[in-house]
Amino acid sequence: MARKKQNYPLIEGLEITTLAAEGKAMGRWNDQVVFVPMTVPGDVVDVQIRVKRRRFMEGFVVNYRKHSDRKIEPFCHHFGVCGGCKWQNLGYEEQLKFKTEQVRDQLTRIGKVELPEIRPCLGSAKTQFYRNKLEYTFADRRWMTYEEIADAGREITPEPALGFHIPNMFDKVLDIEKCWLQADPSNAIRLEIKRFCVEHGYEFYHAREHSGLMRNIVIRTASTGEIMLIVVFNSDDKERIEALMSHLHTTFPEITSLIYMVNTKWNDSLGDQEPILFAGKDHILEEMEGLKFKVGPKSFYQTNSEQAYELYKVARDFADLKPEETLYDLYTGTGTIANFCASRCHKVVGIEYVPEAIEDAKVNSAMNRIENTTFYAGDMKAVLNDDFVAKNGRPDVIILDPPRAGVDEPVIDVILRAAPERIVYVSCNPATQARDLALMDGLYRVEAVQPVDMFPHTHHVENVVKLVRR
Repeated sequence: MARKKQNYPLIEGLEITTLAAEGKAMGRWNDQVVFVPMTVPGDVVDVQIRVKRRRFMEGFVVNYRKHSDRKIEPFCHHFGVCGGCKWQNLGYEEQLKFKTEQVRDQLTRIGKVELPEIRPCLGSAKTQFYRNKLEYTFADRRWMTYEEIADAGREITPEPALGFHIPNMFDKVLDIEKCWLQADPSNAIRLEIKRFCVEHGYEFYHAREHSGLMRNIVIRTASTGEIMLIVVFNSDDKERIEALMSHLHTTFPEITSLIYMVNTKWNDSLGDQEPILFAGKDHILEEMEGLKFKVGPKSFYQTNSEQAYELYKVARDFADLKPEETLYDLYTGTGTIANFCASRCHKVVGIEYVPEAIEDAKVNSAMNRIENTTFYAGDMKAVLNDDFVAKNGRPDVIILDPPRAGVDEPVIDVILRAAPERIVYVSCNPATQARDLALMDGLYRVEAVQPVDMFPHTHHVENVVKLVRR
């Protein structure tokens, strides 16, 4: 049965009043919320509605009646299509103000806990070329904008792409000319790989048919100047792999870790794939405050290296560690925070789900001659229990840095029974953080809140909360 065609309204003269989730902005029409992407507060626009729900509507701009004085000119050619830096048209100070308000709103509305004055969001010194890791995807046909299709007429020749997925489309890839997220030679490496593969007839991946040799590349850089390149192939075509990797090794001698993987699965996840070292080292080294950290092809490391240092300094200051105290670093990853704090306390105990990450954490401690850390791998709910606390000693301070889903309730129960003097909660999702703060509110009060901007020109914000036992 054919779906009934919807006649959605055209709203004229809608004033955009505030920013909203997922990089959108919003206004109100007849007391109903209207989300409008690519606008900023102060814009007055005519909006064609394309989604209508009971509580909200969503549409796109068909005409600007007034441009906001907060609006600036985006610096990226791909702005508005790529979807990666949705706030490039908004001044950076305005972005920081909204991120502060976002944290205040979520902690107040969801957490419903008593809060001190929330500190202004800590801005990133770099707002361009700040990422140390990017992943690009190959596609046999590049995404064309509606304007391109209209200009091209009927004859459209398919062209391959090496770039980013169009938001919410697993099989559509925008070919990237220049990305402003990662410093040179990132763009040069991507463009040369595409040129070589097109010139030599390498087939690009077709996501729906699971065909084509070339799947992904991952470029990682470090503050030490080291560079890792991972090329992901769809089959073990040794001759073509050797030819491409040898060309890259010769063309970019600055690559210190040249790796490839063969991923024959339908999905792009690389956690279960074997990295094959083609040239150089199997890792790169990151450095922070004189400490070195090993970053492998599967390692997690904060993607804004310089701002990660600022984030960890906030966490360490909030922890207020004493020489005789024991610190638990939960969701420790590769032990960055644990090793960063180790000199300030008697002992650090780190727990992380990923075994490879724990092995890296141990290597990082050994490499930096840190002898007062102990690391455990396993599911947090299974590892952290009363027996574990009895064996490792009651923590005086706990630092939490969980994934976006937040902390599981059984883990919070163990934390509350362990009763540390202070808890430092680092979160990439203030909404789940607020939920968890409410669960701890009976025994802990919030003493300090510091938002930190790790991802300029996006709606994402990290937040650090200091909790003190009542």
